[in-house]
Amino acid sequence: MATPAVRKYPSITTDLEPELSTLEKRLLNEYQKGFPLTSTPYADIARQLGTSEALVLDILQKLRDQGFISRVGPVFKPKRLGASTLAAMSVPADKLRQVAAIVSDFEEINHNYEREHAFNLWFVITAKDQERLQQVIQDIQRRTGYAVMDLPLEQQYHIDLGFPLWC
Repeated sequence: MATPAVRKYPSITTDLEPELSTLEKRLLNEYQKGFPLTSTPYADIARQLGTSEALVLDILQKLRDQGFISRVGPVFKPKRLGASTLAAMSVPADKLRQVAAIVSDFEEINHNYEREHAFNLWFVITAKDQERLQQVIQDIQRRTGYAVMDLPLEQQYHIDLGFPLWC
């Protein structure tokens, strides 16, 4: 199953979310689940949406360039491949966007988001192995100057990550 990973911080330079077309919204909303597992998934999506494969690919690239999505890819059950952890940081409010942008620069970061708590920046790290995961944590701490709290999975729960983006 493949899903676009949507980030809390679409842009470090503006609070404005991009205006999305109906087609862009449909692409993001309808393919959080059920991504075609075929040799031509983007052509299949285009056919289902009544458009061209080139336009689907252009839209995904545009949304990625804008920081609205970070990737299109599978979501695996924890501990099946590689290593992952939930992590949190306590960041001064005036530095939050700057630190979130640094965290998002790492390809191992699936998403990050703000919470109303002393630990106000939360994110998931997925790496090829435990050694790389720890290296990412250390690199984030070095680049931001703030400690990362590592919260590894102790008990697994199934949470459906798909949700309606537009009603």
